[in-house]
Formats: sequence, C-alpha cells, structure tokens
Amino acid sequence: MKTILNITPFANWLKGAERPLIIAGPCSAESETQMMTTAKSIAAIDKRIIFRAGIWKPRTRPNSFEGNGSVALTWMKSVKEETGLLTSTEVANGKHVEECLKNKIDILWIGARTTVNPFSVQEIADALKGVDIPVFVKNPVTPDLQLWLGALERINQAGITKIAAIHRGFHSHSVTPFRNDPKWEMPIELRTICPDLPIICDPSHICGNTELIPYISQKALDMDMNGLMIETHCMPSIALSDAKQQLTPLQLSDLINRLVIRKSNSDNIEFKTKLEQLRESINKSDEELLNILMHRMHTAEKIGAYKKENNVVILQANRWESLLNERINSAAMMGLSENFVRSLYILIHEESIRKQNAIMNS
Repeated sequence: MKTILNITPFANWLKGAERPLIIAGPCSAESETQMMTTAKSIAAIDKRIIFRAGIWKPRTRPNSFEGNGSVALTWMKSVKEETGLLTSTEVANGKHVEECLKNKIDILWIGARTTVNPFSVQEIADALKGVDIPVFVKNPVTPDLQLWLGALERINQAGITKIAAIHRGFHSHSVTPFRNDPKWEMPIELRTICPDLPIICDPSHICGNTELIPYISQKALDMDMNGLMIETHCMPSIALSDAKQQLTPLQLSDLINRLVIRKSNSDNIEFKTKLEQLRESINKSDEELLNILMHRMHTAEKIGAYKKENNVVILQANRWESLLNERINSAAMMGLSENFVRSLYILIHEESIRKQNAIMNS
C-alpha cells in the first residue's frame, strides 16, 4: 500500500540537493569558536555541504550537557554569514521552531525521541503552518514504521512539501557492532510506501563510532539513499556529547572523496537485457518458493488434524529446536546466513502453529 505525500522534487529544494546531499557539523553547538572553526573547515571541503549543529540536546539524565539553547542560534547566523553554508538543527517543540525561523535556520529536523510522540510532532507541525522550509524526520527510537510515517504525514499536512526522512538506526537489546541497529528493511519499506520520499542516512548514530562510518555511508548510497548526515567536530576528543562518533573535517573530506556514487539505472541495452533475464530467473524462483510454502502449510494442517485425532499438543518444543538447528547448519553449507535462515524459519513456524491452532479449534 502506497501513501501519498505531497513532496517537492528533491533536486529542486536547494543548491546541493543533487545526490548525495551531505549534512555535516558537530553533535552540539558548544561555543562560537568551536562552531566557526568547524564550519570554516567544512566550507573548505565543499560549500554545498549543509552545516548542522544541535542547539537543544535531549538527554535521558539531568545534569548532562543539554546544549546551549537559544544563544547558539546567533552562532549559527554567524556561521552562515561568514562561510555561506546553509544551516540546520533539531527542533522538539513549537517554541524551537519559532526561534529557528526568527534566526533564519535553513533546514529543521525532528529527532528520534520526538518522532515517537504524536503530540510533540503535531505541535511542531502547527508551528510550521504557512512556512516554506525543508523538514527532515528521523526514524523513531524503536522500529515502528507507523510512527515514522505518521510523523511525516503530520508535517506534510501542515503544508511542508520539502520533506525527507532520516534513517539513524533503531535501539536494540541484541549485541551488535552498532550503536543503533540499521534494520535496513525499515527504510526500504518506507521507500516502497512513499516512492518519492527522499531518505537521508545518519551513519554517526547508527555506528556510534568513527570506524564503521565509511562502511555504513557507502552502503546507504548503494541503497539509493539521497544523502548522509555525518557528525563532524574540529576536536572530537574534547566534544561535550557523542565524542566517539564524530569525524574531524579532514576525515570527512577523506570519506567524501572515497565514496563511490553509483547510477540509479543504466541506458546500456546489454545491461538492461541481462538484468531482465536475471529478474525473470528470480520470478521463477519466487513462484517455486511459493508453491513449496503452500505445500508445506498444507502438510502442517494435516499434522494439526492428526494431532487433534490423537489428543496431542500442537507445540513440540524439542522437535522445533532440533529442526531449527538442522536447517541453520544445512543453510550454512549453502552459503546462507544464520540470521536470515533463523528469521525465515521462525516466520514459517509461526504460520504453521497458527494453521494447526485453527484445525484444533475447528
């Protein structure tokens, strides 16, 4: 199901909106000197980069550095005047929006903690009515596509047509190399629902460290995302927030120069022909796969009926654990990842149990 959003074509937003858009700057606006030093170094890389900095920083615990607040907006104005860079920052309520507009901030974004609260998003949307400014919406902290989509719709219904999503990863209880689990399937599904929606990737918050940022940045562009938001600080080692995930301007320049920009498509006839052949092979495999799944579910129903006749419970935990391990081991020999096969079989098993339950209760 596709959702209709009224979106101005991304390339028409502003100078530099051609793919990929780069947004860079410190996590927090710590001082005017820090801001200006970082901004001048970023401008020396490319004046089309959008300068970002956190003015208000939401923190879980009190007495943490929560940003310098409104005074930092004057620093942002100075950055814009001296470097020519467009500026962007996060807003969490209507008052933030009003102050940013008064200080001529060019782009606003809604953070992950705010996206989860429809009341806060609606307050921001109300403050934006009658305004023509780009607004980005970060994904919520948890992987809830409806919350993300709902926030985008609220902002769009306020009359904002220059709207984009920011993929910054999701909180996870699992141990992973990342600060926030990328869960790439979420932005892919969002793009499927809203094909015209630009999506920016935030590798800094996904990674939580500088080592993985190049990998995630390239992966995002390979998945046809429209740009990157990368935290950049003149002296990350003394940053007051998120020091471990901020690049230096020199590292940012090196990253940008190493990115491989791939085309969305090709006019090459040979390429198109070969691609169509491969896609047709995928289609055939999918048809075979669906037939196999249909046969498997019919068998599951027969098993459910047989268990009912013999008054046997549906779930056989030992059998399920043994089957899952066997399938994972077999899949490994075929070059299939454990996570993929485990997730697939859990879904198959859940559907099998559902069908057997239906037989038991019939």
